[in-house]
Amino acid sequence: MTDVRVIIQRDSEREERVVTTGTTAADLFAGDRSIVAARIGGQLRDLAYAVADGDEVEPVEISSEDGLNILRHSTAHVMAQAVQDLFPEAKLGIGPPIKDGFYYDFDVAEPFTPDDLKRIEKRMQEIVKRGQRFSRRVTDDEAAREELAGEPYKLELIGLKGNAAEAAEGASAEVGAGELTIYDNLDAKTGELCWKDLCRGPHLPTTRTIPAFRLMRSAAAYWRGSEKNPQLQRIYGTAWPSKDELKAYLEFLAEAEKRDHRRLGAELDLFSIPEEIGSGLAVFHPRGGIIRRTMEDYSRRRHEEAGYEFVYTPHATKGKLFEKSGHLDWYADGMYPPMQLDEGVDYYLKPMNCPMHNLIFDARGRSYRELPLRLFEFGTVYRYEKSGVVHGLTRARGFTQDDAHIYCTREQMADELDSLLTFVLNLLRDYGLEDFYLELSTKDPEKFVGTDENWEEATEILRRAAGKQGLDLVMDPGGAAFYGPKISVQARDAIGRTWQMSTIQVDFNLPELFDLEYTAPDGSRQRPVMIHRALFGSIERFFAVLLEHYAGAFPAWLAPVQAVGIPIGDTHVPYLEEFAARAKAKGLRVEVDSSSDRMQKKIRNAQKSKVPFMVIAGDDDMAAGAVSFRYRDGSQKNGVPLDEAIAEIVRAVEDRVQV
Repeated sequence: MTDVRVIIQRDSEREERVVTTGTTAADLFAGDRSIVAARIGGQLRDLAYAVADGDEVEPVEISSEDGLNILRHSTAHVMAQAVQDLFPEAKLGIGPPIKDGFYYDFDVAEPFTPDDLKRIEKRMQEIVKRGQRFSRRVTDDEAAREELAGEPYKLELIGLKGNAAEAAEGASAEVGAGELTIYDNLDAKTGELCWKDLCRGPHLPTTRTIPAFRLMRSAAAYWRGSEKNPQLQRIYGTAWPSKDELKAYLEFLAEAEKRDHRRLGAELDLFSIPEEIGSGLAVFHPRGGIIRRTMEDYSRRRHEEAGYEFVYTPHATKGKLFEKSGHLDWYADGMYPPMQLDEGVDYYLKPMNCPMHNLIFDARGRSYRELPLRLFEFGTVYRYEKSGVVHGLTRARGFTQDDAHIYCTREQMADELDSLLTFVLNLLRDYGLEDFYLELSTKDPEKFVGTDENWEEATEILRRAAGKQGLDLVMDPGGAAFYGPKISVQARDAIGRTWQMSTIQVDFNLPELFDLEYTAPDGSRQRPVMIHRALFGSIERFFAVLLEHYAGAFPAWLAPVQAVGIPIGDTHVPYLEEFAARAKAKGLRVEVDSSSDRMQKKIRNAQKSKVPFMVIAGDDDMAAGAVSFRYRDGSQKNGVPLDEAIAEIVRAVEDRVQV
């Protein structure tokens, strides 16, 4: 046997090792059960891979991003095997890893039931315990077609080999663009074939190395994402490196479910999405309307203080406006079909406000003395989202953007971006979000307009502005819109989920398309730079984010009812009504529960409604000219004089604190 030299790379450490021919990656890392695969020459490989002379080998731990994907992809295979064991007629679609889990699509006669999922999960546990070995083998198109003759969807993928992007989301896990491979699940003792699947891999060494998993739910999904194709049944699952991590994830999901804005919106009577109006089109109820108006009023005041000027634009426009801006070329699929309001003239519901703001800028001559010109609008827009992606208020078809467009000189651009980003972050902090990072989206080389030089200049200025905020900056290569790079503010909520909030985009293109000009100090006509900025993104989505962030328990300044008076007996109702009148005169939102319910039920009702202050009054309180406070956390403060009680609520509202 001959020797081979390999280099083992662990983080920043490099170790050269001499091993015999036939040594596998598993041999190199024997005894380390956290390692589930290896990256060799930049490619992920199974641990069964035999290293070659000169290989650079990097271990892949199960808790790493790649390791989690391998774990979840392997678990998807186990699930597919279990399904075909229990439902032999099931035809296989695809089964990729996804964020926090995996799925697999099946063509079956009937949708899976919850009892079916329990049976499948039990069968998976049996397969895991048997320790079946994942074994990779290379094949060719003809042999694969013969082996998989009974799997029509796999045969279709083989025909799309080399163009996996067209096959389906996640199909690269099946065929990729290189050689064709099949993974066999082999019995641990006899080596007999238990199951097989078309797959690129890599996979875990055996099913026994799957530490913890759970099947979550099933749903319908069209093959290759097209409504023209058959509807398959998709089973979602999750898998983790330990039972403790699985438990923590399931607890996180339970907490997220409790905070779901759709559930809270109904429970707290804030908004609804009536079927009679249509999917993705919400109506706000009175209490939700109070929260929304308060959000908008505070934002409006802060914008006015920062030098913004408010404008209003219509909901529909002639299609030529969006032809001019280029949006009909780039975003036609996301726009509602045209309406013919005038003979032969197409009108569109607007999907964005920026072209109309350009018309406001261009309505008269502009001087450099007016710049920067900051136009702001709460503008309602409409985007045609497919029914499968519409999700409450966070992915809607009609929503109101807090949309600003800033027109400035090239020399003003850097300072404007600095102050703009500071303004955005501070305003988000005022609403109670504190944990941020920034994302910089750069040019998509296949989808952009303008010159490379302009893109490079705009990207660098955004990068410098981001760097001054002292926040982590994550790059998003190719993620920019067609007209310019952008910074996105990513905010983490109370349970650690990340939401994209504000976006800031530099645009040299639209001023060119609309021939926007201003008069420079030397009398020449110059082109302004346009900065697009949505602070909340949309009012509806931001409302949903805050609703989930606070789990419905809004701070007093946003709460629809800031205090509720709870009388111990009927004789105390007039006293609390007088208190409420005095509080309302201070601008507070106060109600008195004068219902026939017992006091303890009134307290429970106020707690369910998540009212910040419960103001209780009985004989002793009336005699002392005072009230007793009960807070949302169950604590209580007795004998608070009326003026002090009102002052405490006022302070909580003015200071925007959580009570």
